[in-house]
Amino acid sequence: MPVTVHIRDFSLAYGRHSVLQDLSWTIAKGEQLVLAGKSGSGKTSLAKAIAGLVKGTGQVEINYDLSSSLAQKTVYIANWYQFTDLEGDRNFYYQQRYNRHQGHDTLTVHAELMHFAEKEGLDFSAIQEKIKAFGFENVQQSQLIELSSGEHKKLQLVKGLWQKPQLLIIDEPYTGLDTGSRAVLNEWLDELIVEGVQLLLITNDKQLPHGINSIVQLVDGRIEKADSLDEVLQDAQRVKKPLPSFLKAIPETPYSHIAELKDIVIRYGEKEVLKKVSWSVKVGEKWLLQGPNGSGKSTLLSLINGDHPQSYGLSISLFGNPRGSGESIWDIKEKIGMISPEMHWYFDQQATVWHTLASGFYDSIGWFIDVKFQEKKQIEELMDFFDLTEHKDQLLHTLPLGKQRLAMLARSIIKNPPLLVLDEPCQGLDTTQAKYFNDVVDELCQYGKTLIYVGHYESQLPNCIEHRIVLERGEVKAIEHKVENVL
Repeated sequence: MPVTVHIRDFSLAYGRHSVLQDLSWTIAKGEQLVLAGKSGSGKTSLAKAIAGLVKGTGQVEINYDLSSSLAQKTVYIANWYQFTDLEGDRNFYYQQRYNRHQGHDTLTVHAELMHFAEKEGLDFSAIQEKIKAFGFENVQQSQLIELSSGEHKKLQLVKGLWQKPQLLIIDEPYTGLDTGSRAVLNEWLDELIVEGVQLLLITNDKQLPHGINSIVQLVDGRIEKADSLDEVLQDAQRVKKPLPSFLKAIPETPYSHIAELKDIVIRYGEKEVLKKVSWSVKVGEKWLLQGPNGSGKSTLLSLINGDHPQSYGLSISLFGNPRGSGESIWDIKEKIGMISPEMHWYFDQQATVWHTLASGFYDSIGWFIDVKFQEKKQIEELMDFFDLTEHKDQLLHTLPLGKQRLAMLARSIIKNPPLLVLDEPCQGLDTTQAKYFNDVVDELCQYGKTLIYVGHYESQLPNCIEHRIVLERGEVKAIEHKVENVL
């Protein structure tokens, strides 16, 4: 079969760090590929090189089919979505999506799609059925800054698949998507395969389109064939280490409830994001928060962690105090350790691993004041516990995603808070990494922690979860107590 992609003697380095060395690989026409491999093996760098987004040495050649009606181009969809405000700036801050008066700094979803259609010469009517199938039609008038991580992923995918390129590369296609949306995506990808689009998916996920006919993995800079994803190498099982002693100290909680919310309504103009939501979280409980993309999960969490400006005047009590009774946002954050996709997105790009952990003492995104001797000791203990010591001076964003997430978990527990809020913490992690992460969460929760955990994948949850709350379109669909066998 004629060659679609031919890579010969390709090498790529970032500074002194070699990522790919003398790699050669041929992708034939008709191959529908999954590129898998261990975290940090160079998969994303290779995909970007094929798409012409990074330059190395050697040859990368793409031969398009000149007789095809499909666009003679390669489209790369990144793992994370980046957008700009109306002035072309990307300097957003973490809580900005909840501040409605700043929401008009970005385009609406509909305006963004119309602008994209005009730029790429696309027909908007051709995509409306897919928008509806994705459950994405109700956010058309929302500002880009207001979207959740799952909704941003859908926008990425809609724009990329709409173009019907001859070669479509998607980095972690299922990150942040709920179960229904993953099924819709796979059905759409299968339709594109039939139309002649060639796929290269970077994922270790086993729920793949039916049309995938080839699996390869990147091992030590070489491409190796695999018969199934079960053969793909994953990170080695981590050697269990004793939990640092300061994390075994049960946090003081002179109150019976972490959070009490009653008949909460959050409204943006005529749009109700939360509709009479009531929820009570007692000290020591372990909760799973679930719901489709856009169901209101992130908004609900923002009320608990103090980020949402509409929390004043509502019936909300946090850590035994009615909201607005004199406590500051810093009084609230002092008692919470949090991870979320948005926090990871907006984290200081200049923060080293050491700085990342240190910032957890001050509830800042990268910034912190001089740390004390005991705090330095705790940072060192956690870096050793998570095998991050050798990376302490590296910029966080240059690490493989798995190690980034471990650093963010370390940051969230550095002050031994009574409440852990973990919002999709295993996004992008392989099975081994996710199990290790959740094993640590289980161990932490043995020492008096209260847990609120958001996760779409039933196979990637901690064992300690006992209760579940499910949101749908801003309403509480179900509350279940003493949940068993959630895995």
